[in-house]
Amino acid sequence: MRILWTIILSLFFFSCGSCDSNNTTVPPVPDPPPSLTDEELVDLVEKQTFKYFWDYAETNSGLARERYHPSDPSNDEHLVTTGGSGFGLMSIVAGISRNYVTREAGIERLNQIADFLATADRFHGAWPHWMNGTTGHVVPFGTMDNGGDLVETSFLCAAMITVREYFKNGTPDEQALALKYDNLWKGVEWSWYTNNQNVLYWHWSPDYAWQMNFPLQGYNECLITYVMAASSPTHPIDPVAYHEGWARSGDIVSGVTAYGLPLILKHNGASQLGGPLFWSHYSYLGLDPTQLSDQYANYWDVNVNHTKIDYLYCVDNPHGYLGYGANYWGLTASYSRNPDGTIGYDAHMPSNDKGVISPTAGISSIVYTPTESKALIRNLYENYRTNVWGVAGFYDADSRHYNWTAPRYLAIDQGPQVVMIENYRSGLLWGLFMHAPEVQQGLLNLGFHSGKYGF
Repeated sequence: MRILWTIILSLFFFSCGSCDSNNTTVPPVPDPPPSLTDEELVDLVEKQTFKYFWDYAETNSGLARERYHPSDPSNDEHLVTTGGSGFGLMSIVAGISRNYVTREAGIERLNQIADFLATADRFHGAWPHWMNGTTGHVVPFGTMDNGGDLVETSFLCAAMITVREYFKNGTPDEQALALKYDNLWKGVEWSWYTNNQNVLYWHWSPDYAWQMNFPLQGYNECLITYVMAASSPTHPIDPVAYHEGWARSGDIVSGVTAYGLPLILKHNGASQLGGPLFWSHYSYLGLDPTQLSDQYANYWDVNVNHTKIDYLYCVDNPHGYLGYGANYWGLTASYSRNPDGTIGYDAHMPSNDKGVISPTAGISSIVYTPTESKALIRNLYENYRTNVWGVAGFYDADSRHYNWTAPRYLAIDQGPQVVMIENYRSGLLWGLFMHAPEVQQGLLNLGFHSGKYGF
């Protein structure tokens, strides 16, 4: 149930009865060519979504804004998100490699971000969930959540390693940039966040210490946190924390099947149809699940089955929601609309289906379900573009059942689209992260093996 904590707090921060509707005036988006090949369409989505982290980043820090409202761009203008900024760093690497921006401009932005993070608030090395982009000071995510957020920090640090690997053999200036990111991630005191237990804890606050009391126990989006903690050359955890804490001494394994597919691992706090699809995205933006396994699971099978169960559920459409089907699917955490018309934020999944799909769910799954994901993209783009397509790609949530769209963006939903599309096209981010020597050693320490990368 640990993941539900973030959802509860998100409800507090996002809920509003007067959020944007389809009647909101937003900046016009030029009409693109009327007919695109699959390759052209996928490239367009990656390039347009990349703009979230380039054109609409927080101006002082260069980090990703928590959210962006095209109709109200000053809303939370300087509120930046740690995890979403990690996704943004990977997106910038992808953008440089695709020539969406020049290498020189990309290096300038990455230096801006590194210099800001070096002076921002940290708590035993971990950054907070939210920061003020002008001051670097923590913005509390909740009353007691005003310190280090280890999960968000792990998303950021995975990206830091990716940036380092991309530039480490470059020009002297590029090598200096790589060193900045190397020093930043090595400053995280992962072992502190065990609180002397055989498990990692999500939060620590200088005012409330461990009162949040959320141990990271699987399975959800937090696998990467254990991988980063085991990979640290400065403050590593003992592998027993992974096996006894995350894997619950083996109790993480599930024998449940859905739509004829094994779930493989018990999804923490979710039904037997699986959790929100971001669980198959966040940890795997750099961590390549291809041929990756440990004593508990083959992680490619975990993610493919999770995605296909979500897809088959939407095709099955037990609630009879309009639009649901083979080209309109994908349940994950995003903005949402309740039956009474109120707008908020929710973790959509088969056991919590509100008739709202999140484009990021199916699009970011393109590495697992390329045919189904491309069908979703084409349907949204060709048939509902005037509703769901904006200045930074597809909007965050849509419901054909209620004829409703949330014309706004979240960093944590836009980032996985860019990164997973790039991984689908080239494997770039996977290759960079997985070839990092300390990542390979950390995975080996936890008992992982990869046929693809030879360890």
